Amino acid sequence: MTNALETFRALADSSRLRILQLLRTMELSVGELALVLGQSQPRVSRHVKILCDAGLAERRKEGSWVFVALGAARLVEPVLAAIDAWDEDAGEGATDAARLAAVRADRAASALQWFEANAGEWDAIRSLHIAESDVERAMQRMLGDAPLGRLVDIGTGTGRMIELFAPHARTALGIDRSSEMLRLARAKIGEQGLGNAELRQADLYSLPLGDGAADVAIVHHVLHYAQQPGAAIVEAARVLAPGGRLLIADFAPHDREELRSRDAHTRLGFSDAQIAGWFAAAGLDVAQVETLEGGELTVKIWLGRKAGAALHEVKAA
Repeated sequence: MTNALETFRALADSSRLRILQLLRTMELSVGELALVLGQSQPRVSRHVKILCDAGLAERRKEGSWVFVALGAARLVEPVLAAIDAWDEDAGEGATDAARLAAVRADRAASALQWFEANAGEWDAIRSLHIAESDVERAMQRMLGDAPLGRLVDIGTGTGRMIELFAPHARTALGIDRSSEMLRLARAKIGEQGLGNAELRQADLYSLPLGDGAADVAIVHHVLHYAQQPGAAIVEAARVLAPGGRLLIADFAPHDREELRSRDAHTRLGFSDAQIAGWFAAAGLDVAQVETLEGGELTVKIWLGRKAGAALHEVKAA
């Protein structure tokens, strides 16, 4: 009864109801919520605090920004179902939707501006290896056509892996240490309308997930930046459920030393033996390896599998 009372008290304001409706569409910063609602940031922050205290929303700090997302599904889903059943006034909702579209457009414009400023660096690295579209097709082949379940993309960057695989997952979580990268990813995810995807700022050595909370983890062109690749793989394996899979795409060993100084690559590629050793230490079996040549750098894709049967396999049995 205490939880129910807290929930109803938190909902006893039209602005907070509007905030919940907005958050079911996408994560928003406090500033963006203020723009959509037409209210001051301090006032919106107060509404957000009340929703968070009731467990209906949660805040995540990324650099100087604070993003707000829906809270635990067990609390939020009944509330949203009730709102859908009772709400017959489309007036404010239509206005909020129009302002939300403007927020999406602003994110997209900011992302485009960043890419235009940094396109040279990205193109320089891409020109050294096989087309990224070929890498993505190989990753799709290795993961197969079956539903992916709970997906986590470690070092999501601009969110390309979320964009590619979230439509085949029940939930998709993109994690990156860079708040700037997460803002770019949000723009892309917002454009695609991926309602099952969310983003969080975190370190690849300390993922914000419990043990066994994911079915598939992806580490795409991230491991060569890691100071401790083995530790990153152990942490990725920790969050995998029994039968879960870890997909890593990175470079084979190479001697392009300028990538270390110019582009902050800590490791100049990885051998199959290195990855196999780290997989074994993390409790993963090497399930598949693919080599993609066609440039000065060779791309490798390694698929590891955690011991045990996946949940859907147990049900099928």
